[in-house]
Amino acid sequence: MIVTRLTTEGLPAAERFTWWYEKARAALLPVVVRSGHTGDFQASAEVLELGSARITALTVQPLSIARTPELIRGADPECYQLSLPLSGRMQLSQSGRNAELRGGDLVFYDSSRPFHGRVSAPSGRARHIVAQIPKRLVPLPAGAAERMTAVRIPGDKGFAELLVQYLTQVTGRADQYGPADTAGLSAVLRDLFAATVTQCFAESADLPDENRRLALTLHIHTFIQQHLGDPLLTAARIAGAHHISLRSLHRLFQQQSTTVAAFVRRQRLEHACRDLADPRQRSRPIRAIAAGWGFTRPGDFTRSFRATYGLPPSAYRQLALAAPRGAGTPPGGPAGGPAAAAPEAAAT
Repeated sequence: MIVTRLTTEGLPAAERFTWWYEKARAALLPVVVRSGHTGDFQASAEVLELGSARITALTVQPLSIARTPELIRGADPECYQLSLPLSGRMQLSQSGRNAELRGGDLVFYDSSRPFHGRVSAPSGRARHIVAQIPKRLVPLPAGAAERMTAVRIPGDKGFAELLVQYLTQVTGRADQYGPADTAGLSAVLRDLFAATVTQCFAESADLPDENRRLALTLHIHTFIQQHLGDPLLTAARIAGAHHISLRSLHRLFQQQSTTVAAFVRRQRLEHACRDLADPRQRSRPIRAIAAGWGFTRPGDFTRSFRATYGLPPSAYRQLALAAPRGAGTPPGGPAGGPAAAAPEAAAT
């Protein structure tokens, strides 16, 4: 079972709004919430835990949300959030842009930047899906997130259509999936999200040269994620797969303040780190986990892991598996799912 269900049904009317907010904030971001229905707030949600990613299907009465600089300083899970209204309408503002969405549209926003949103529902309740993806799973190049947040993405064509179908199918059939399916579901979400953003950049008409560079970088990031387990993933292979020179490839990564080798190594280490902390893989040898993410030499893996996280893989695994459920990863390891701080709640 990977689904948590929340509902205000059965609670005293005066307690519903506060209860809902306290429960729902763990599945979403710390935000200020306002609603004209706090006297008898009605809402429900199904939260699908996909490891470090989450998909939440919500039914709520009209409300507004605001993520303020103060809340960001207090707690930032460093994730991208993707919203898909199914019924009702949604308005979202971030990075100086304002997106007006209807059913079937997509919009994504950044937890590290302030935003304002409003959900309205002529019929009384709105249904929408929210997906959360840690930034480290989709390392967008500098400038990409800022230019794509609060941009309406039509959900009826290209990769966006596939992403809409995926989100609606997974939430509509949540009981069909179990813990063993989370890694696969998370990978599909990550890949469709990256492909959708990349396609939107490729189709964008403003700043064509810069958009082409960002689109290419996104394609390369996606390619690397899809081939991390291949020990023959080299800079030359990456450049050849994208029909660019090695020099051009290295220049792209220099603009991200890293190198091709460092980027690939870091992504491999983070995936291996999560596998080491996975109780379902406790009997899997460390060298097998390392090899599964492209490390052919156990000694190289151990040295890189220690240099990055401050302790050897065996010690990290021992600490991670001994930690209480939900306590997160040991210090130095990659962050777990989005954390929820104690946000403010206000009613109007």
